[in-house]
Amino acid sequence: MTKNQKQPGSLNCFVCGRENPAGLKLNFYTIAPGKVRVDLWVTPDYEGYPGVVHGGIIAAILDECGGRAHMMESGRFLVTAQLNVRYRLPVPTETKLIVIGEAGDRRGRVSYAHSEIQNLDGEILAEAELILVDLPDEQLADVNPDELGWRVYPDEEAA
Repeated sequence: MTKNQKQPGSLNCFVCGRENPAGLKLNFYTIAPGKVRVDLWVTPDYEGYPGVVHGGIIAAILDECGGRAHMMESGRFLVTAQLNVRYRLPVPTETKLIVIGEAGDRRGRVSYAHSEIQNLDGEILAEAELILVDLPDEQLADVNPDELGWRVYPDEEAA
């Protein structure tokens, strides 16, 4: 993948799904080999306390971003075996934020990644360490990516 290349999304995924009415509909961009970025704006629909993003939503965003840092480089779908989240500061709703995912080591079918949510000043609001494993080939044998809507959606369709 080349620098600043938009990654595929799907139809139903909670984080990237274009047609999931409850989903976040996030757009992921490869900004360097093994490094992913999301420009984030979370609406109050996903808050826990007023003005603060719910911790479960934060975990879902960090999980997806860390996994995608490996997925596009390896060409494999991965699932999370372990997600350790550190909530440093409240993550505000209705504020421009940045999410970065970085691929770490890969050993056999196990991959490691780090992801973080930052404000525009570069301050880390939440971060995660991930252990991911390759989804077994047999689980994907009957999956048709076209039926999942797995493709790169133009930015004008992303809204």
